[in-house]
This record gives sequence, C-alpha cells and structure tokens, in this order.
Amino acid sequence: MSLLTTDRTRQFEAAALPHLDAAWNLARWLLRDDQLAEDAVQEAYLRAFRFFDGLRGESARPWLLGIVRNACFDWMRQNRQLADQVEFDELRDSETAMENAGAGSAVPAAGGDPARQWELRAQGERINAAIDALPPVYREVVVLRELEEMRYEDIARIAGVPLGTVMSRLSRARALLRESLRDDRPGGQGNRGDHGDHRDEGGRTHHGNV
Repeated sequence: MSLLTTDRTRQFEAAALPHLDAAWNLARWLLRDDQLAEDAVQEAYLRAFRFFDGLRGESARPWLLGIVRNACFDWMRQNRQLADQVEFDELRDSETAMENAGAGSAVPAAGGDPARQWELRAQGERINAAIDALPPVYREVVVLRELEEMRYEDIARIAGVPLGTVMSRLSRARALLRESLRDDRPGGQGNRGDHGDHRDEGGRTHHGNV
C-alpha cells in the first residue's frame, strides 16, 4: 500500500467514521431490518470511499448519508418495495408546507417527570410504530429531521429533491403521524378495520406498512 493510499484512507476514515451511527440509523429506519441496514451501510461506505476525492469543501455528513440513502432505495427498487410513490406538485405542496411549517414535531419531548417514564416509553413505542408505517419518502425526512436533527437544506441534498419537497413531505409525514397517534389513543379509531389506511398526496390509498 502506497503512502498516498494510506493518507487517503486515513482522511476518509476521519471524515466518514464519525457518522457511522447516523448512517446505520437511517438505513435501519428505511429498510426496517438490522442485517439489511448493515449491508446497505457497508455498500454505501465502499461507494463513498470510491468517490471520496469528489468531496471538496463539503460537509461529509449529508454527502455520506445521501449515499446511504441511495443504497437503501436501490435495494428497495430491486426488491419491489417502492411500488407506492408520492406524486409532488411543486407549487401546491410547497405552499402547504409553508403553511404547516410551524406545526411542530409529532414526536413529544421526554420531559423530566419520573412518574411519566412508563407512559412516555409506551408512547415512544407507538411513535416508532407510526414512523415505521410511513412510506419511505416520508419516513426518511422524519428520521433525518426529528431524530438526526438535520437542516432542511441538508435533507434536500441527501434526498436529492428541492427544499420545498422536503418541507412538503415533512409536513405530510407529521400529519400522518398525528393521525396515527390520535387513532391509537383510547376512544380513538385505533381498532378501525382499515389498519391504518391513508391517502397520499396523489389520492391513492396505502395500507399500513409500505
């Protein structure tokens, strides 16, 4: 191994390894399987190393997570898990997103009251299940924004979509989460027969998990 290759490897490790947990977290939420997530992250890191010289002055995190995201979506396409795609109307959905941008997250803060720990743990499980049931394009923006706390601009880079699309998808995802969590509450419609059916922006009906 040449000195140049060794230096390149060290530079790549310094840039990429700090984001390994975020990469696995994104892959796990998208693919919903630990082993598949590990495989996708490994493939993504190999791709990232191959094209590392193209990272010039950019933040490594969104660049790397974009590669992880693409590896996951490649797997889903190959395995026919992206049959339900979301149609996006730039003007309509961007305006809707701006109107709802202040709605806040559907994911509650934990708080510090010990008496509520059990309740919050149970609620956290419901939230995880609700996120898991979202279509992939909604699931990824929730994970990147709410769990990884990334900027809208970085999410747009990762997903390869306009900023307005990110805001629209996040707004719609939050609405779906609120609806799902409301239906799960006692006295809600959690026992209805449609098992979490919802309509996407194109009017199509989706049933539970994608």
